[in-house]
Amino acid sequence: MLSKVLNDQQLVHAYLEGNEKAFELLLNRHKRKVWSHIYLLVRDRELTEDLFQETFIKVVHQLKTGKYNEEGKFLPWVMRMAHNLVIDHFRRVKKMPLVRSNDEHDVFATIAQPSKNVEQRMVNVQIDADVRKLIDSLPGEQREVVLMRTYLGMSFKEIAEHTDVSINTALGRMRYALINMRKTIRENEMILERA
Repeated sequence: MLSKVLNDQQLVHAYLEGNEKAFELLLNRHKRKVWSHIYLLVRDRELTEDLFQETFIKVVHQLKTGKYNEEGKFLPWVMRMAHNLVIDHFRRVKKMPLVRSNDEHDVFATIAQPSKNVEQRMVNVQIDADVRKLIDSLPGEQREVVLMRTYLGMSFKEIAEHTDVSINTALGRMRYALINMRKTIRENEMILERA
């Protein structure tokens, strides 16, 4: 019988050796934190349940296929997976709120425009892809704040609480992200104006 004093790594090893109870202990140990993390981002109980289940299905798959990095900690790894699934969900349903900067054009304006002709829509799709590449090229902490703010519509207070930093740090990360993206836009002479 497994003891609850085993750490996450020991439980992961026990699970990989065929002990299903070990995974149940891991799930019970962390389900509240993971569920709350997802709910904070999506604010919908039914969607939270779906994404929670999807997260742990992915966790099982990753563990069984040997894709878990033992150097990392189990809970942050699961949280990152849940966070990525939330972002994927919002990308699928195209919920991308606008974030306007006072001194520059809106690089996040990705609202669908059905009245546009095919050429205009193709230009807009390319712009959306370019913006996603810009965001993906940011350092991790900046990218996280940008995604939480733009895709998930979280306030800077919520971002600060969620990432365990001060509001000023969250604001600073957003500021540096915008500076970095503007620099990349200038250096690559990108045009992000919608048709």
